Amino acid sequence: MTASAQESLFRAWLAAHAAIPRKISRVYAPGDHDDLHQAMLVQLWRSLPRFNGQCAATTWIYRVCLNTALTWRRDEARRTRWLASEPASDVPATAPDGENTERIARLYAAIHQLAAADRTLVLLLLDQLPYSEIAEITGLTPNAVGARLTRARARLAQLIEQIP
Repeated sequence: MTASAQESLFRAWLAAHAAIPRKISRVYAPGDHDDLHQAMLVQLWRSLPRFNGQCAATTWIYRVCLNTALTWRRDEARRTRWLASEPASDVPATAPDGENTERIARLYAAIHQLAAADRTLVLLLLDQLPYSEIAEITGLTPNAVGARLTRARARLAQLIEQIP
C-alpha cells in the first residue's frame, strides 16, 4: 500500500468511524481518554497496511482499538499500581437536558466498574452491533456473547442502582 493510499484510507475511516475510538477511550480511560484516543489512532495508522479486507472495516477498527485499550489499561496498572479509578465525569450527553446527562454519566460510571471483558461486550452492544459481529470482534462464539451479555447486563443494573 502506498503512503498516499494509506493516508486516504485512514482519513476515510476516521471520517466514517471517528466515534469508535472516542467511545472506547472514554470507557477504558475516563481520566486519560485523550491520551488513549491518540494511542488508538497511532495504532490504527501503524496497523493499516496489515488490513487485508477479510473482515469489515468497523470490525478491524474495533479490534485494533479494543486491543490498544486493553494494553493501555494493563500498562497503566503496571505504571501506577492503582486499583480505584475516577468516575467518568466528562461523558458528553446525547440530549441537552440535565436528566439525560446524569443518566449517561451514571451509565458510564457503572460500565467503568465492570470487568474488562464485560465492559468490551457492553460497549459493543451499546453501538448496536449484532451478536455475530461482536463475536467476530472479540473472538467469542455468538452464543458465548449472548450468555456473557446476559450476565453483564444484570451486573450493570446492580451497579447503576448503587450509584447515587
